[in-house]
Amino acid sequence: MGSNGRAILFAIVVAAGCGSAAQAQWAARPNSGNQANLQAESEQLFALANQARARAGVGQLQWDLALAAAALKHCQRMAAEGPISHRYGGEEDLKVRAAGAGASFSVIEENVAVGPSAAAIHEMWMESPGHRENLLSPEVDRVGVAVVAARGVLYAVADYARAVEQLSAAEVEARVAALVTPSGVTILQDPSAARAACTVDQGMPRATGALQPHFIMRWQDADLSHLPQELVDNLQTGRYRAADVGSCPAQGDGGAFTVYRVAVILY
Repeated sequence: MGSNGRAILFAIVVAAGCGSAAQAQWAARPNSGNQANLQAESEQLFALANQARARAGVGQLQWDLALAAAALKHCQRMAAEGPISHRYGGEEDLKVRAAGAGASFSVIEENVAVGPSAAAIHEMWMESPGHRENLLSPEVDRVGVAVVAARGVLYAVADYARAVEQLSAAEVEARVAALVTPSGVTILQDPSAARAACTVDQGMPRATGALQPHFIMRWQDADLSHLPQELVDNLQTGRYRAADVGSCPAQGDGGAFTVYRVAVILY
């Protein structure tokens, strides 16, 4: 899922697939520890995913180095453990692992598998409803893939995400101001009032000079391509002369998801 209204919504859809031949070898062979990423197999899974997405009519995935680093770390853990899982004891969950590797995202999903070859793993993912949904999701646009060899089989992890730009407060304010400007209001040069209003959940700032604040909108979202409908409706009334735009750190339980908090005051 993506954003909705003033708050970012998200979901992690995870599923696991494995082959019985690989299961038979887990108990027979010792753990191999951390292994190097098999680049050719990783690139093959990446290419096969984009071929499947092209046939399905969804956008192509771009390779993400941070997601690939997170995928490799988890894949090495899978190879050391034997039975595959999305999370082992003492390990952080998917979103925290990915954020810790440097990824910024509003949606994140993961596929894991063990199989004899990259092509076989791709087929397993395509034949499993949960894995196929992740791989073909139109909600994601980045991927990082890792493949590790252990116990005579390949362990694979694919982390899919919708990327979010890393923006400063000033950059966020400029993006939002550009959306407000077409309404005809003047954007105030000093964002301090809106920045202060951004940090609280309610309340109206005091008047400054000849300007009396009449409406304030606070929201947070990963998508800065549009304004909340309530703010749009107010701008369209033509009652306001000026606007103050401010940004501050996101509030609430956003976890590792990237989301921006904004306040717009209309005068």
